[in-house]
This record gives sequence, structure tokens and C-alpha cells, in this order.
Amino acid sequence: MAALPFLSQFSNYKRAWLQADFMSGLSIAAVGLPSAIAYPAIAGLPPEMGLYSSIVPLIAYALFGSSRQLIVGPDAGTMIVIAAVLASLGPLAAGGNVAAAAAIALVVGLLCFIASLLRLGFIASFLSRPILIGFMSGIALSILVGQIGRLTGVSIESDGLIRPLIELAGKVALINWPTLVLGSALFILLRVLAATMPKIPGPVVAIIIATTLATVFDLQSYGIAAIGPIPGRLPTPQLPIPSGIDLGDLVLGAAAVLLVSFGSGIVTARSFAAKTGETVDANRELVGFGAANVAAGLFGGIPVTGSDSRTAINISMGGKTQLASIVAAVALALAVGFLTATLQLIPKAALGAILASAAVGLIDISALSKLWRTSRMEFLFALIGMSGAIGFGVLRGVIVAVAATLLYLLVRGAKPRDAVLGRMPGHEGFYKLHKHPEAQPIPGLAIYLIQGSLLFFNVDYVKRRFEQLITALPAETRWFVLDAGAVVQIDTTAAAMLDDMHAQIAARGIAFGIAELHTEPRALLERSGTLARIGPDMLFDDLEDALAAFREAGGGRLAAPR
Repeated sequence: MAALPFLSQFSNYKRAWLQADFMSGLSIAAVGLPSAIAYPAIAGLPPEMGLYSSIVPLIAYALFGSSRQLIVGPDAGTMIVIAAVLASLGPLAAGGNVAAAAAIALVVGLLCFIASLLRLGFIASFLSRPILIGFMSGIALSILVGQIGRLTGVSIESDGLIRPLIELAGKVALINWPTLVLGSALFILLRVLAATMPKIPGPVVAIIIATTLATVFDLQSYGIAAIGPIPGRLPTPQLPIPSGIDLGDLVLGAAAVLLVSFGSGIVTARSFAAKTGETVDANRELVGFGAANVAAGLFGGIPVTGSDSRTAINISMGGKTQLASIVAAVALALAVGFLTATLQLIPKAALGAILASAAVGLIDISALSKLWRTSRMEFLFALIGMSGAIGFGVLRGVIVAVAATLLYLLVRGAKPRDAVLGRMPGHEGFYKLHKHPEAQPIPGLAIYLIQGSLLFFNVDYVKRRFEQLITALPAETRWFVLDAGAVVQIDTTAAAMLDDMHAQIAARGIAFGIAELHTEPRALLERSGTLARIGPDMLFDDLEDALAAFREAGGGRLAAPR
């Protein structure tokens, strides 16, 4: 059961769920079909790769994934990272990008398995939410600009955000106006449906309208290009072996895809889990995502992640288990087998409109405005994530986003909160003096609380705070106790600082003690000799013990400073 979560979903399966799962599966297939055809175009890949990635990976995740309702599939944000990785690999032989994309999916899956074995699920949080919001917004702008050619019929060769617009301005005379009108009309329709009737699958409506128009009015005769032939066969398993590509570059590229796709995928999983009451284990999800991506790679597909649109459809249709994924996979397999003659008539302008609309959906204006209202610092990091994707390209943008995350952690931890504690008349426990005006310091006993780990990058700040407190201590102070209950980690630099503080406090004739020291910091301070210098009688399990010992020592008068 543990190896195949899918089986556990059927241990208590109810017959009443069958219809909901079946209808959800058909709806997922209907919504997934347009995006499956459209998304590969972001990376210059053939549409069948998106279709293949929407069949076997769904079954693989259904078997190994931990969520009952999450649906995996190609993702616009992930696709532009793949496009950047393929570009970084240099010129490829004809069809080489297809093998390379499948190989990237396979390596992503293997990296997921390795990360799960090493319990590295925390990488899901490595791109903080503010930075991920900004990064995905930057990617969205890149996708929007990338649709200029499909929406205008003009061949755009420039890269970046500004240069394609400049190139388009110089090629205005080449714009195919029927293409522009069709693409713009479909884009407007998609945005209107998203805003007013979100339960209606806009991409399906757009594809049906565009394909009907193409069939009835022969849109190709007006210069409106169609996507062209799609192989009407199901994929067969084979090991993708791209030629002329350095393995190290391939693995690094796959790692970049993994970071972005799993980061955004686990956000999707947790967001929907919060609505349905599920719990999401990131390490378990790595197994599900790994299985899905290995399947995508072996069956000629592209990397997949958690799909917010498909998952939303599943939940809105009442899907209860991963049977919905299997139904969707079967429906899409039938579409590949019997509808390719119709699918090849889809105008490229329709794909451009779908991708442009999806890109607009990635720009979370409400989340950005909420960040602005609640935390200007986190809003700044969202802008850093956005500017990284825009200004440095997607791959360098990943590096910028990771660096911004590390900077964010350093900024948050560089100045840990602290407080001097005292007693409140008529109440048990200890209270922060600056927060509770009615709280009073304990005569002769100073209790200093640090709320954060003590590590090399914040030691100087904490040392200054120590020294400020020591200087301001009342003359009658005989004990100084550090409340370490919120100090989860201590490194050797911090241990040396505590030795220094112990010496400075002892020089003033004051005994120094530590209360509520956690196991890991205690072990390090023992190895460094700090606890031996403080002495076992000045180490306390909690603050109540420290206060009792202080009073037993006669209010500190009997304590010999060390």
C-alpha cells in the first residue's frame, strides 16, 4: 500500500464516486488537450510531445503520487525554462531538441527520486513564495513576448523582451492582419471567460471555434498558418539518447527545470490540499513527480509538474481519486488515435492566444498587491525574482532567484528578535518587558531571550545587543540568564561569542547561565568547552528552574561568578 498510494485510495472507494471521477477525467482531458498542443511550441517542440506528456505521466503519478486530486501535465512556466535549457545546450542536429527534451524529463525524474531518498523535500520551499510569484511573473512576460510571431504571422528572430518588439515595429508591413484579428479575438474571449465564467474551459472553447472557422472558411487561404500534421500514433517506450550534448550540461539544465517545476508544482499541490483538507508530504510528492517525469522521458514527452488548471477542473467537477487521471489519460490517448486529422487544422494563432492568456494568468496581481500591503521587504524580493527572469534570461534568472532566496534568509536571520523578560504580578510565566508595560524585571536577575538561531552571519549583531544590555544592567544584577528556548542552531562562531560574553559578564561580578538549551546546540557547546566554562550549576532546563536556583542562592548573593 505504501509503495502504491493508488491502491490505498481504493481500499475505501465508494461506488458513488465513480461517476464523479469519470466525468472529471473527461473534463481534464478536454481542458488539457489545447494546452498539451500549445505548450511545446514555447520551446520550439512538436505538439505531439505535449500530448504524450498528458497520457502516460498521468498514469504514473496516479500510481505513485500521494495526492488524491492533483493532476500533472505540461506547464507554461516550466516550458520556458526548458526552452532556455535547450538554447544553452547549443546547436542541435535536426530533431535533436526532441531527444534532448525527453532526456531532460527523464533526468528530472531521476533527480526527483534521488532527492526523495535524501529527504530533500525542503527544496520545494527553496524558492520562497514572494520570489516564486515574481519569478513566474517574469516568465509570463517572456511567454507573452514569445507569442508575437504566432499572433501576427511575422517571423521574429530576436530574443529578450524589448528587441522582439523593436523587430516587430520594423516589420509592420509583414503583419498578416487576418492572423492578428483571429488571435486577438480569441485572446479577448479567453480573458473574458476567465473573468466572468471561470468554470467554462476557455482553451477548449477557443480551439473549437478556431478549428471550426479553419474548416469552414479555409483560413489557410488567408495566410493563417495551421499547426500542421500530428502523428496519429501512441508513443512507445524508448530511452532518449541525445547526441552531441555534454552530460554535465544536461544534468545542470534538468536541475534548473526541477527547481522551478517542483517548486511551482508543490505550491499548486499545497494550495489545493488546503481547500480539500489533504496533507502534502513534499518527499512523497517527489516520488510521484519523479515517476511522472520518468514516464514522460521514456515515452517521448516533456517534463511535467502539478497543473493548476487541470487540478482546478478536477476539484470543481467533484473528482475524488486518481481514477480521474487515468480516465483523462485514456481519453487523450483516444484523441491522439482518432482526432489528429482535425487537430492539425488548429490555427497557430489559437495556440498563441491560449499561451498568451495562460501567461497573463501567471501574473498574480492580487498576490503582488497583497505583498505590497503586508511586507515591503517581501515585495522587493518578488521584484528581484521578476527582474531576474526578465533581465538575465530564465536560466540565469533561476540563479538570481536562488541567490535572492539566500539573501532573503540572511536578511531575516541577520537580526533575530530579542527581549528582556520579567514577571507580571498575579500571573505565571515570564513576559517581554517591552511588550507588557505592567511586567517587571526580577531584581538581581536579568533574563535575555533570543528568538532565532545564532550563526556566523548574525553573531556580530547579537554580540552588540548583548553588550548594550550588559552596559545597561542595574548595579544590583547578580545573575544573567540567556533564554535559549528559541535558539534552534548554534555554530562555532556563536560559541566563541558566548565565551566572550561569559567573560565580559563575569568581569562585572555577574554569574552567566543558559536555560532551555536544545539538544543540538548543547552538544556543540559541550564540544567547544563553553558549557564547562559556564558550569553545570548554571545550566537550567527551563526559566522556572533558573529562578528557583537564583532564589535558593539568596537572590544571587551566593553565586560565585565564573
